[in-house]
Amino acid sequence: MVAAATSNLKPVSLELGGKSPLLIFDDADVDEAANIAFNGMFFNKGEICVASSRVYVQEGIYDKIVDKLLEKAKALVVGDPFDPQVNQGPQTDKKQFEKILSYIEHGKREGATLLTGGKHIGQKGYYIQPTIFADVKDDMIVAKNEIFGPVMSLMKFKTMEEGIKRANNTTYGLAAGVITKDLNMANTVSRSVRAGVVWINCYTVFDMDCPYGGYKMSGFGRDYGLDALNQYLQIKSVVTPIHDSPWH
Repeated sequence: MVAAATSNLKPVSLELGGKSPLLIFDDADVDEAANIAFNGMFFNKGEICVASSRVYVQEGIYDKIVDKLLEKAKALVVGDPFDPQVNQGPQTDKKQFEKILSYIEHGKREGATLLTGGKHIGQKGYYIQPTIFADVKDDMIVAKNEIFGPVMSLMKFKTMEEGIKRANNTTYGLAAGVITKDLNMANTVSRSVRAGVVWINCYTVFDMDCPYGGYKMSGFGRDYGLDALNQYLQIKSVVTPIHDSPWH
């Protein structure tokens, strides 16, 4: 935006960072919900802007979801990405690797409970264990900042209203998710959460017809769909008098 403003005022479309919430309600299927939450966070070793890094679980199934997530994290194979048996490869570079580890240390110092992971793997390469924090408070750094790595924050909530309020308590607004069998609840949450895309009973599902982009500090403009094409167009108005004209 600064470069455009100080040069030729070229229009820009910005898809920026995210700290996306995923709300799991008591009526959700535990296995399905755990799969969605886990894949939404640890896909591409957590280096995905829409990662479900803030997982809010309603208190009735919280313990069951935690158990399932831990089971999945401990079974995840980290290593050579060219090995077909490997699920998670290295972080993109040394800078990102060190940044992720520093966020993990922040989480420990702020009082979050490290359930699993939290360390680098081996002496060579930028490999980090899949990491899950519990007892995370909304004002902790690991809950506020985009880590862009394999670090999940787990939080417990009671009511739908509380879940919506806490989901919106972020400077970001790129994506969000809700898992429930209650259609009315799904509709209410999807309308109430301020994010550019909201997935219901799924996550990281993209379609070229479905506009994608952020709210708030996650940017503006949209990729995909007709909205993306509009960013490359300019509107022109042509005005012609009807009276006293050769075409009257």
